[in-house]
Order: sequence, then C-alpha cells, then structure tokens
Amino acid sequence: MQISFFNPTRLVFGKGKLKELGSYAKEYGKKALIVYGGGSIKKNGVFDSAIASLKEAGIEYVECGGIEPNPKIDSVRRGIDLIRKNGCDLIIAIGGGSAMDCSKAIGAGALYDGDPWDMIFHGQENVYIPTRCMPIITVPTLAATGSEMNPGAVISNSETHEKSFVQTDALFPKVAVVDPTLTITVPKNQTGYGVCDIIVHLTESYFNGVDGTPIQDDFALATIKNCMQYGLKAYQDGSDLEAREQVQWSSILALNGFVNCGTNGGFPVHMIEHTVSGIYDITHAAGLAIINPSWMRFAITHGGNVDKFARFASYLFGIQNDGDKVKTALAGVDEYEKFLKKIGCPVRFSELDIDESNYEKIADVTLKVIHDGEGKLPARPSLSKADIMNILKSAS
Repeated sequence: MQISFFNPTRLVFGKGKLKELGSYAKEYGKKALIVYGGGSIKKNGVFDSAIASLKEAGIEYVECGGIEPNPKIDSVRRGIDLIRKNGCDLIIAIGGGSAMDCSKAIGAGALYDGDPWDMIFHGQENVYIPTRCMPIITVPTLAATGSEMNPGAVISNSETHEKSFVQTDALFPKVAVVDPTLTITVPKNQTGYGVCDIIVHLTESYFNGVDGTPIQDDFALATIKNCMQYGLKAYQDGSDLEAREQVQWSSILALNGFVNCGTNGGFPVHMIEHTVSGIYDITHAAGLAIINPSWMRFAITHGGNVDKFARFASYLFGIQNDGDKVKTALAGVDEYEKFLKKIGCPVRFSELDIDESNYEKIADVTLKVIHDGEGKLPARPSLSKADIMNILKSAS
C-alpha cells in the first residue's frame, strides 16, 4: 500500500454555522472578495446573513458575482483585477462548485504575473503549477462537487472550448463553513444533479483505483449508498434537513481525499465530460449521468475490474451473483441508470439534443488534455480514441 494523505482545510459543519463566518474570516484578512454565481444567494437571504457576520467581525468586502455554471477563465481574470484594484486580502466563495473553483483560480492567479490560463492543464508543455494562493473560505450552497474541502478547480475557456483543471496543495481552502440549511432552497433538478456528481466522484476511484484497498472500497460503497438513500429523499422533499445534511456530508467525503486515499484512480468519466460541457456548455452532472453508465458497461466488457462491478451491483441493489459476474455487473448498471432517472437526470445525449457530429472532436480534445504517454486516457481499462467514441455512441 502506498498512501499519502493531506488536507489542511478546517471543516465547520452544521446547522447555523453561517453565523460564524466572520469569526473565521478575520483570522485571514480585513477585506474580502466575495465570489458568487447568478444571484440566488441574494434572493434567499444567504448573502445578507453572510454580510451581517462579516460586518460584525469588521470585514470589508467587494463583490464578484455572475460566475457561470461552467466558470470561465474570463471570470477568473475579472476576479483577479478586482482584487488588485481594491486591495483584497481574502476570498470568500459562496455558492456551488463553480464559485468555489473560480475562487481558487482567482486566489492563485492574483499572486501570479502571467495569465491564469497558464495554470489550467490543457495539453500545454509548460504548465504553471501554483505554489501560492490567497486565503480562501468556502461556503457551499449546493452539495455536489466537494470543492469546499479539496485543492482542485475546473475552469473553461469559451474561446477554445476547452475545459480542464488545476490541482495542487496551494489551493486548499483555509476554512469550509458548511451549513446544510443553505441547501434547503436548491431546486429539484440541481439537487438531483448534485447527487449524481457525488456518486461519480466515488465510482471513479472505486472502479479505476489499484487493487488491495478493501477499506477504501467499503468506504466508497457505503458513501454511495448513503448518498443514494438520502439523495432521493432530498430530491423528493427539499425541506428534509436530515437528508440535506447527509447528502452534504457525502459530498465532502467523496472528494476531500479521505475515501479515495491511496486508490490512485483515474477520472476518465470526468475528463470526457469536461470536454463535452466545454463544447456544449451543459450542466456538468447532466453529462456525467449520461457518460458514466455507458463507460461502466464498456469497462465491464473490456477488461475492467468485473469483481468490483459485481460487488457494486450486489451491495447497492441487492442483485444476487449467480456465478456470471458480467451479467450481475451489467444488471447493476441498469439499476444505477434507473436511479439516475428517479432523481431527474438524463441518461442519453439525445435528451440534451446532442448528436454524434462532435464525438471525434470530443475524443481528440480529451486526449489532448490528458493521456498516459501512449495516446490513451488513463482508466481501467485505458481508453483509446476509438474507445471514447464508442462510449459516446452507446450513450446517444
């Protein structure tokens, strides 16, 4: 076993914790850039509550709103400019993964003399890996990406239609103030998408990781089961605080490094989907819901770890293994796909009016962004251009 675990983010979790935002913010700065999305936090009272806490602690602020669902590099540049013009010394991200990811890129970019797109891995030879970042406090209002407690950010470039990531220890937020009551007003569709995103974070490492990680495997399956159980409840009744709490906790565990510690798994479904949403600007989790079952079926029949797929089927859906592991595994994928439909997710590209015209481009761009040195996407099994296109076609 080869394990390295590091997560310095202080987690503050629970009902009413937003009121404590100011007390944590004053440890890191006096003037905050507040990064948020389309403005729902101003309609539901979250913004006012956050500002009240900051004012009580003597924290000034500058707003950087309008961050897109697939945050653009232009928004990162805008945030950097606001920081430099206003002398901000702290960033507070309030919103979903987009606001939090954008904040990380802003925080690192503000301490870098070059263009922030340099740090987004998109196949270039000289990638700038940030070693410094402004202090960031995250306040998630959606359970989905787990960005509140990890060092990764995904950014899009509308000019090149590229969407990719930066990940380095410098980007860990200082504090994650996680108040599940903030997710009560999340619409039904976004709740379902969030649950899907959480599950795919877990299946990526579970299916693509190395062997000999039984504890991590059990953690992953248990977290998926918890997320499915309470995710369906949250989807059906958004005011169910217990369900919201459990989904939020699943989101954090899925991608803060703890559950997948030592698995070293690739994230092929995410990499393919990044390209899809970079081209079509669709909701990230909608793309994941379409691609993940298709990828799972491909992996089961092309050298993936069938034992893990069969266990996934039996543990989560009670499917009995009659000796035919492939049959059991594929039956599990069918049940998983049914669950995705229950929480309002699409499972075919045709549902989003996406046809086959760009499948080759999607494969090419994905492999440009990341490959294993032999022209294949790291996964289990590794994926060639033809493999990626087949996965996309089977999800049509």
